[in-house]
Order: sequence, then structure tokens, then C-alpha cells
Amino acid sequence: MPSTNDILAVIMGGGQGSRLYPLTKVRAKPAVPIGGKYRLIDIPISNCINSDINRIAVLTQFNSVSLHRHITQTYNFDPFHRGWVQIWAAEQTFGNQTWYQGTADAVRKQLLEIHSTGAKYILVLAGDHLYRMNYAEMAQYHWEKDADISIAVQPVSTDQASRFGILKRDANGFLTDFAEKPKDPEILKKFISRDDEERPYLGSMGIYFFKTEVLIELLKTSNADDFGGEVLPNAIQTKKVVGFDFDDYWEDIGTMRTFYEATLSLTQPDPPFNFYDPHSPIYTHPRFLPGTVLEGAKLEKVFLSDGGYIGQAEIYHSVIGLRSYIQDNVFIKDTILMGADYYEANAHYPHEIPLGIGKNSHIEGALIDKNVRIGSNVVIKPFPRGTEKQLEHWAIRDGIVVIPKSTVVYNNTVIAPD
Repeated sequence: MPSTNDILAVIMGGGQGSRLYPLTKVRAKPAVPIGGKYRLIDIPISNCINSDINRIAVLTQFNSVSLHRHITQTYNFDPFHRGWVQIWAAEQTFGNQTWYQGTADAVRKQLLEIHSTGAKYILVLAGDHLYRMNYAEMAQYHWEKDADISIAVQPVSTDQASRFGILKRDANGFLTDFAEKPKDPEILKKFISRDDEERPYLGSMGIYFFKTEVLIELLKTSNADDFGGEVLPNAIQTKKVVGFDFDDYWEDIGTMRTFYEATLSLTQPDPPFNFYDPHSPIYTHPRFLPGTVLEGAKLEKVFLSDGGYIGQAEIYHSVIGLRSYIQDNVFIKDTILMGADYYEANAHYPHEIPLGIGKNSHIEGALIDKNVRIGSNVVIKPFPRGTEKQLEHWAIRDGIVVIPKSTVVYNNTVIAPD
């Protein structure tokens, strides 16, 4: 029987991530901070490690410096360990002058590296999903079915079907058809695969498991750029493709609203996704910071990270990131504060405004990136859902006020609906 030692995980490092802009202005999407001290890329890498899949390649291209730094500083196995986490960056060669054009094209351009690993199976993952999954169970199902390809699928309701690639599965577990984000009710009727009125469809999660020789054949006999919309729909007609069921929390961090709500859900007493599981922890870069100091603060439903200081402030339903500095008489609600990358004690403050949140400021419904300096008496309030604006120093995405990394918000600034 094959084992997880025969598997190579290939994680997509993300394109421009335009739907999360301006969080992706200076970083790749998988490098976006989440949960106070983690990054999105920590999710698939941790899932691999917890599944005993220890050969992991991350394919990177766009705004990749911070992603490279995080991976190289975090995932270093000891010399007696068989595993590794490598960065396979897009590159121009004598034989290829173009960058990655899509998920399938990215893997195609790395077939030489894939072949050199000797892996018999390839697990293809996205770098921007939030979930906890044991990939070894998917591999076991694949081997039991003697499949060529396995696709992780999740139950989907009729209302959600237009957001997913929908798959049709027969009684033996094999996939027979595919529809990309179908909206036509007549088409949807043909794709009912579950005896469940509430969630009758199967949606692709963007997690694929291949026999290596099958993957190589598919990529060499096609010029298709993407797996989801091109390679796999055709493969279903010619290969043995099965659907592996996953019915647990999974979120594609595809929009600012999704990212915002998924992050704020961490403040719940029993969140839908818990970063801590004693059997399947989520790993990240160890920083060895002290605990956050609270000096008269009132906190309610707050997900609080290390290394910060909070004065006599009131904070509700918010996520407070590393090294966050919040001064007195500040009110924060429904906000994600990503914190800072460094301390600046005794440093010269640009414009006399230090890192963090200044006195007497009122912030609601905001997403504040790292190293932001917010002055005193600043007011930030959410806009109606659906509001989209791109201003010089901040943005509004689906009503959420987003302050980009390293922005200075001056004293007495007001960002709020008229």
C-alpha cells in the first residue's frame, strides 16, 4: 500500500489577489495576516505537516518577498528529517519566457522539479483557504478507489451553487460531469448528487490529488492554464476521477467581506474555526513576545495577540494583532487590528504619530493593516454594505474601511458616511 511518504504537496502561492486589495498591495495573498499572528499560508502547510505529508513546494510569483521570508523563517526541519518546505518561484528560462498563467500552467512549468522528487502522487492545494483537513484520509480514499484523480468536495446548497464548480457523482463515487458556477435551474437539476434537500450539490474545494503520471500526461497534452475550469472538467471524461467528501468548516478567503467575517468569527466562545487543536495545531513563526499589558481596558469578545499594550480603552468583538499599541479613551468595535512588525521605543515618530491607535479615537467596522499610525481624535465608521471606494490613503470594500499597511492617519481625521 502506498504511504504519505510517496506524496508531494504543491501549494499555489497566489496571483495578484485583487479582491483583497489593498491588503495585497505589498504582499501575496497567502502572506496576508490572519488570526492576530498567523498568515494564510500557515493553513495548508500545517495541514500537510499534520497529515504526515512532509515534502511541500510553494509556487510563488506576485509580491512574494514577505511570503518567502515567512516560509524560510518558519518551516525548517532538522537534518535528520526527510521533509522540506521549498519555494518554487516563477522564473524565465531559455525554454520558457512567460510567468505562471494559472494554476495548471504553474504546475506545468515545474514538472522538472516535480519529476526530480520521485513522488508517486501530487496533492495540489490553494494557499488562501481557511480549514483543517487530514489529507491522509483523502489519499487513503484515492488508493482504495484506485483513482487517477481525487477532488475534495463539500455539500453545497442551491443558493451557494453559483459560487462553486459543481460536480456530478455516480453511485460508485466517481465523478461524471462538471459545471462552472451554474445559475440555470435546468442545469442544476442534472447535478443533484446528494439525498439532502438543503445541500443537494457537491462543490469543488480546489483540493486535487493526482497520480503523478496522470498529472504529467494531462499537462503535457494540453495548453490549459487552470485546473478547475479547464483541465479537470476534461479529465472527468477520460480518467477515473472520484470525489472525496469533506463536511466541515471551509472558507475560501476570496473577498474582503469573507476575510473580515471569517477573522471576526474567531472572537466567538466556540468559533467555527479554532486555530488551536492539540492534535492538529496551526504552526507559524515563533516570535517569543511577552504578554499584552492591559491598563484599565475593558474587553469583550476580543481575540488578543501577544506583545501589545492597551490603555484605558473599550474593545468589543475585535481581533487585536501582535505588538498593538492602543492609547487611553479609545473605542474599538467590529474591527481587525493587525498590529505591528516591530517596536519603536524612543524612536522618532513620523509626523509625531506613533504606531498604533492614538488617544480619544473611535473605530468601528474597520480592517487596519500592519504598522499603521492612527492619530488622536480619529473617527472611523463602517459604510453601507456594497460601498466600494478607492481613496489615496485608504479604501472602502463592501462597506469595510481598510487602512493599508504603514499608512499614517492624521489627528482629527473622520472616515465615515455623510
